[in-house]
Amino acid sequence: MTEQAGRAPSGDTRGSGPGEWQGRAAAASCARALAILTGLVVAYYLVPLEAGTTLATALLLLCGLLAVMLVFGWEAWMIMHSPHPRLKAVEALIATVGLYLVVFASVYHIIEHDTPGSFSEPLTRTDALYFALTTFSTVGYGDITALSEAGRVTVMCQMVCGLLLVGVAVRLLAAAVEAGLRRKGTGREP
Repeated sequence: MTEQAGRAPSGDTRGSGPGEWQGRAAAASCARALAILTGLVVAYYLVPLEAGTTLATALLLLCGLLAVMLVFGWEAWMIMHSPHPRLKAVEALIATVGLYLVVFASVYHIIEHDTPGSFSEPLTRTDALYFALTTFSTVGYGDITALSEAGRVTVMCQMVCGLLLVGVAVRLLAAAVEAGLRRKGTGREP
């Protein structure tokens, strides 16, 4: 007697259909994205944020932006080699944007801590994260504004980098997904 299509040799039908594997992959992808985002936010609240000088703050921002680029590059490579490139692209976007926001929120918090009055109100870590998110989303409620030169320069930097992240990164992620789908379709490793 032959096995029915879709049945595991043991007779167990759980996990044997392609739809269930895709569902598991989507659930795993969501779990990883949530874990990454949670880890970034927890680290943001736990890591001591003190720079002391404008140069140290600028170096922190540059190193943070370099880390964003490295994470993005790694994620693009992972997309191209993933069995589920579209799901991996969503993870990559969440990881990259999450890191980007945490970097700028950290810098805003340090600027306000080192030079009180740099913003229209004192920034707690939550306020700094809120400000970074409203600036990134271009909503800019106007309740918090940069008053110091260092604060304004940092906000301008976030605006320019945000435009690049949305414009260039999304296009590159789409290209990585296409490459991953082509590789997956050929059934061979590059």
